[in-house]
Amino acid sequence: MAEPTDVLTPDAFRILNAIAQAGSFAGAARALGLVPSALTYRVRQIEEALDVLLFDRRSRQARPTAAGAELLAQAERLQQEMDAVVQRVKRVATGWEPELTVAADGLISHSALMDLCSEFFAQDPPTRLRLREEILSGTVGALTSGKADLALGAILEPSSAANLRAAPLGQVRFVYAVAPTHPLARAPEPLRDAELLRHRGIVVADSVQTGATQSFGLLEGQQTLTVSSLRAKLDAHLRGLGAGFLPEPMARPWLASGQLVARRVERSTRIATLSYAWRADSAPGKALAWWLDRLARPITRRALLEEHPSV
Repeated sequence: MAEPTDVLTPDAFRILNAIAQAGSFAGAARALGLVPSALTYRVRQIEEALDVLLFDRRSRQARPTAAGAELLAQAERLQQEMDAVVQRVKRVATGWEPELTVAADGLISHSALMDLCSEFFAQDPPTRLRLREEILSGTVGALTSGKADLALGAILEPSSAANLRAAPLGQVRFVYAVAPTHPLARAPEPLRDAELLRHRGIVVADSVQTGATQSFGLLEGQQTLTVSSLRAKLDAHLRGLGAGFLPEPMARPWLASGQLVARRVERSTRIATLSYAWRADSAPGKALAWWLDRLARPITRRALLEEHPSV
């Protein structure tokens, strides 16, 4: 006996659909230009392989059984998927990548990034898009390890790495911020390191998997709470769980509402110079080229660094 996968061919689905539309085996045979006995034999082969009855033959008409109707519905879905695959293959052959992975540092505005994704999908590309959130060295690390095709918000100078190209994204100023209930909110300014050392620091873990990691604003010997994202760090600050530096665009609405307080510290204010980077070992495909074109626009770069949610 034949296996189901052997008999469920596109031609078999064409025969079954013709019978359902004609309402009889004889009508379907005429429409397909087949001998009725040959068509009947094909249907029996399919039914035996599936061990189900696909058509009710108790009258002159051939009506799909419940199993037959389900098979025809799935056949239509499979045909649509096959058509989509054919179109995707054809479009990929024109220069679109099958998949593009974007590694975005936690400093990047999530809403602005989603706006870019929406604009990208509006082109109806055949490219699957994958987003990764990284922190510090992990942003460039995802690129150099081959896990990403484009890195947004690289803090290290990516041009120093082999086979990478980079362009400036912009600068982000950091502010030392605490909840208004935190003891440092009332301490005399400028806050000295000895005073900061007495309080817990909120730290974001570097997402790089191997090699040297980065950390900023942490004093040696300081008690810490380590979190995995800048959004979690912001939440910890708002709850008064500790203190530390936050990106000013991210902290801005919370500072304006009074839910965070910016404090002047003795140590210099941190300013991060960010880049976007991509691998230069081959010419960009159409998907990467589209993203690079948008990133070349000042309004896009500004949105990625500035458009954080308001309170």
